[in-house]
Amino acid sequence: MDEKIKHLEFLQNVITRMNSNSFLIKGWTITLVSALFALASKDSNVNYVLVSYIAIPVFWVLDGFYISQERQYRDLYAEVAAKLETEIDFNMNASGYCKGDRTWIAGVFSQTLIQFYGISIATTLIVMFLIN
Repeated sequence: MDEKIKHLEFLQNVITRMNSNSFLIKGWTITLVSALFALASKDSNVNYVLVSYIAIPVFWVLDGFYISQERQYRDLYAEVAAKLETEIDFNMNASGYCKGDRTWIAGVFSQTLIQFYGISIATTLIVMFLIN
């Protein structure tokens, strides 16, 4: 049973790391967009706000990657949890689960990311028009 528990711990560590990366990406998005808003309002220059239209989609796609990876490793975790002790092989390859809602594109268009980054883009639009 020790091998199975150790394998599950390895997988849980990867899942936790993907989740942490996704959280950090969201934090960096808010930080960068807020800094661009501050620069734009200080100089009354809309060009700073326009940079956020590049940054937000880049962070959105990267966040979608981490979400898809996390989902794939969750599926691998469930498979390993269902295995017998003698079947444990310490496989960490989750690429076989890249189907359906586990793909990178599905991660980008997940409900939570659409809401988060959609609100970020909408806020950027509003700020851009308020500065003008």
